[in-house]
Amino acid sequence: MTPAARIQAAIEILDAIAAAAREGGAPADAIFAEAMRARRYAGSKDRRAIRAHVYDAIRIVRSAPASGRAAMLALADAQSEIAALFDGSPYGPAPIVADEPRAETGLAAEALVGLFDPLVGEDEHDAMLTRAPLDLRANRIAASRDDLAALYPEGAAISGAPDGWRLPPETAAVQHPAYGEGRFEVQDAASQYASAALDAAPGQAIVDLCAGGGGKTLAIASLTGNDADILACDTNRARLQQLPPRAERAGATGIETRLLNPGQEPAMLSDWQGKADRVFVDAPCSGSGTWRRSPELRWRLTPARLERHLADQAKLIDIGADLVAPGGKLLYAVCSIITREGRAQVDEFLNRHPGWTADAGYLPDGIGRAAGAGYLLTPAHDGCDGFFLARLTAPC
Repeated sequence: MTPAARIQAAIEILDAIAAAAREGGAPADAIFAEAMRARRYAGSKDRRAIRAHVYDAIRIVRSAPASGRAAMLALADAQSEIAALFDGSPYGPAPIVADEPRAETGLAAEALVGLFDPLVGEDEHDAMLTRAPLDLRANRIAASRDDLAALYPEGAAISGAPDGWRLPPETAAVQHPAYGEGRFEVQDAASQYASAALDAAPGQAIVDLCAGGGGKTLAIASLTGNDADILACDTNRARLQQLPPRAERAGATGIETRLLNPGQEPAMLSDWQGKADRVFVDAPCSGSGTWRRSPELRWRLTPARLERHLADQAKLIDIGADLVAPGGKLLYAVCSIITREGRAQVDEFLNRHPGWTADAGYLPDGIGRAAGAGYLLTPAHDGCDGFFLARLTAPC
């Protein structure tokens, strides 16, 4: 493919991504993969170049653009070498017309920025869209961070994460045989901090209420030396089905999975009511803390979608609280920097549940900033995904 043809392909893919963002369709990575399958003639260099154009445009444009061309024109204004490829050559984009509309640039729509936690100022904005590094977590059942250092000497230890090892963005770590042997997982530092903050210990009964594919479940198994009774739950069958083979690869033998029917969670967890030493509620959220990895999420969030997330979060934290044994602990976490999903959600929980208290001082020194009854982590301050977490203790 010619350089101009790559730009045109990026424009067409951006059209599909913008439409999916408005309509709640497939994520950008899935759309890109499908587009490449339809362009079998594109070589590996073509695919890498097109992907770079697509994601550079997504990062620079603040909300879903009217067209992929408008998004690419905004990128062309910032990169003259891109502008030069709007030359009207075969399979390339038509020349730029005077006063042709451009998509608006910036971090996000003003209304969305206004929802950020007060700790997130303009000085944080650039870091929220910078490409994220690849963070690994050594699986203590099979390896240590020293093993990761030997495997990847170009990396560096992650401050405050004793099992964490950081590599450059898009390192192909999962292709290493050590990954297939279960010696490490790919997991952002924020998730590693949150898993450790649960304060799980060997011999405990633990519930991961929103386990998804099981990344944090496996981290908990690792931290407890594979000696805890862990129940991993989710309402998404496809995601939860990923956990058993991952657990087998990691050598994590104490994990039970349970698929829950939406709206029937309390009844389906009745055997765990008031019995869990620890409950992890990694609730569904806006994903505003993960824009470094999925920048198109800025294009997807609407007031209606946020309200649905808020309702789900309140429901799940209440369900989780009912599972906690007297004196036990619940960790509430969201990969979000939005006030209502973080500190406000926990304040409302504490108002609904007299006797519960918020813990403090459970993060490594220098990690996170106090945000109400919890802590906020951000890319600029902590070098990880944006994350809010709060550890709450049940009355005895």
